[in-house]
Amino acid sequence: MKLSNRLRLVLDKIPTGSKFADIGSDHALLPIAAIETGKAVFAIAGEVNPGPFDAACKAVAAAGQGKVISVRRGDGLEVLEPGEVDCITIAGMGGSLIASILNRGQVKGKLQGVSVLALQPNVGEDILRRWLIDNGWVLIAENILEEDGKIYEVLTAVPEVKGSELSNENLYKELLLDDGKVKCGRDMLVQMGPWLLKSPNAAFHSKWRGEISKLETILASLLRSELESAEEKRITIQARIQEITEVLQCLPKDKP
Repeated sequence: MKLSNRLRLVLDKIPTGSKFADIGSDHALLPIAAIETGKAVFAIAGEVNPGPFDAACKAVAAAGQGKVISVRRGDGLEVLEPGEVDCITIAGMGGSLIASILNRGQVKGKLQGVSVLALQPNVGEDILRRWLIDNGWVLIAENILEEDGKIYEVLTAVPEVKGSELSNENLYKELLLDDGKVKCGRDMLVQMGPWLLKSPNAAFHSKWRGEISKLETILASLLRSELESAEEKRITIQARIQEITEVLQCLPKDKP
């Protein structure tokens, strides 16, 4: 089973011997790969849309894995029974949607027994980080890569142990850069990623240079505006550009 680099990264985050659910599984590529590589002993491929659901059914049948991969149609974590899996993967959606899926599932007890979340949001990573913080999960790893001209992040989280090394209080404490001259507070850590800031690579720098470019385009548009509200927005965006620029200048750039 040939996976994209982003899905291979998600696969790596699944603990060996897991029973896991892949939500929004599309063609069930991840569950099939996890079973075939021995990474998982059982998998659920969840898909809400009829086309991808049918494709997943066919792919699992063609792989001869129907006994250990259950393809189910349903919305988000509705396809799970509480305590049925110990790992959940969700890839290729926006961070806001992933957070919403997890929230609805949590309310119904679907996260019971789950010890690992491996999440790959396409956008809105900060929204997902905030949901994890607010709901008792802590990141143990963040990865970022560029593939086919797009940048992807993979966030891996486990249940938080308050008052320990494995706590959000510890993870999101102020990060000092350039001998303390530049401070990354909690908001910046949530935006850019606490683990990524500590070990940035080329994809990380590329992403945030792109963000600066987008902000500069918005700023140029605001500079042409005569609306009174535009001035406040200009000040906010200028401060944001300066903040990101200062952080990037403090980080190593030679990692692959």
